Amino acid sequence: MSATDTIAVTTTILPADAPGLAAAAAVFARGGLVAFPTETVYGLGADAADAAAIARLYQAKGRPAFNPLIAHVADLAAARRIGRFDATAERFAAAFWPGPLTLVLPQADGCPVADLATAGLDTVAIRVPAHPVARALLAAFGGAVVAPSANISGHVSPTTAAHVAADLAGRIDLILDGGPVEVGVESTIVGCFGEPTLLRPGGVPSEAIEAVLGRPLARPAAAEAHASEQPLAPGMLASHYAPRATVRLDASAVAPGEAVLAFGPVTLPGASDAAAILNLSPSGDPAEAATHLFGYLRSLDASGARSIAVMPIPHDGLGEAINDRLRRAAAPR
Repeated sequence: MSATDTIAVTTTILPADAPGLAAAAAVFARGGLVAFPTETVYGLGADAADAAAIARLYQAKGRPAFNPLIAHVADLAAARRIGRFDATAERFAAAFWPGPLTLVLPQADGCPVADLATAGLDTVAIRVPAHPVARALLAAFGGAVVAPSANISGHVSPTTAAHVAADLAGRIDLILDGGPVEVGVESTIVGCFGEPTLLRPGGVPSEAIEAVLGRPLARPAAAEAHASEQPLAPGMLASHYAPRATVRLDASAVAPGEAVLAFGPVTLPGASDAAAILNLSPSGDPAEAATHLFGYLRSLDASGARSIAVMPIPHDGLGEAINDRLRRAAAPR
């Protein structure tokens, strides 16, 4: 489904106050699309039980129809109506919900999430978000909401309402403006349909999850192997989160005309002649880097540079998620 095959609509931007939340819940109820902030990135929401709304969401994003979506719910009780929790999943939910952890679980009997949202899998991805706007919206709507990142599929994920509008104005019904998001990278995804498996690094460091589990999480031999097959979870396509410019990882020097995505002190040869430089964290703090990642990639992409040189970033903690996003941004496409 092409990102251009959409019906133009008027997109309204409202503050995330009581009237805005009521308007957003009404949009969901009539099968519309609403972008709203979570603690990770802005999500593009649709009623998880409404296949027609979900089809429109896929169309608005140009998202591959085999890539499953995350169902956002208000609390654990709502999650249990959608997925089957074993003892391990219950422990993860108790430790990290509300928050940026998605659990992929076997579907509960009578799971209301539309097959289109699960891409035909017998599992379902579920998250209880922590952002107050997201929680208030879910409470106002009263049902599950599927919500991938609110951007054209493969583009850099949005961390402000302005980012959403730049990609999706004219494609969706409403944007709730709740200000910049806090974490800046998507949720960690853990599969709980067998041995607990890290399917996507994200806002909860894998080390914290493993501390609750009491042993290492399993990891797919190569998540990218699913790029040409049906993914097990959102975010597992090899080329994803991609700007238009070429992304060059672990740069040791800057070529003429390149932009630079820096981390820590900028000492690269050629940096003084860079087309543009943005530093994710001058002090080398992965948490600070995560909050800037997508916004800075967007800004460097908008600079007109044909290539973005990325300085090396450590892989521990949130650095694992940052490197995962950058690797996907740099994948051939």
